[in-house]
Amino acid sequence: MKLRYIIPVVITLIVILLFHYTKIYFIKFYPVAANLTTFLVFFISSFSEETVIQKFAKKLEGGTLDDFTKIYTRNLTYIWGIITFINLVISIITVFLPEKLWALYNGCISYFAIGTVFVVEYIIRIILRKKYRKNDIRKISN
Repeated sequence: MKLRYIIPVVITLIVILLFHYTKIYFIKFYPVAANLTTFLVFFISSFSEETVIQKFAKKLEGGTLDDFTKIYTRNLTYIWGIITFINLVISIITVFLPEKLWALYNGCISYFAIGTVFVVEYIIRIILRKKYRKNDIRKISN
């Protein structure tokens, strides 16, 4: 196995052990740093001509995006920015709560919430894309 796959696992185990066996308070800020980074990616890209989600979509779609996808991905960037900001604020609050609540939110609830948002967004994307393509076909046939 390559070293680049082992390093993140080792770092994660070290952080878990440090948190479990010591009272190093700053470790509770790890989710804050991760959530802040994620929020900043979405927030900063929302001011760009092409958002981070548009860049991903462009690579998946083969280089060009139709009007629906451009609008949808820009709005999706705003939505993910809001969601990651809410997650950031809650993770900051949990730093000052007991370890069990911190661990429950940052180790379980936040992941479940992000996963739920992703699944709901994916379903909405499928529905809207079908609706857009159906309307597009109607315009071409008229």
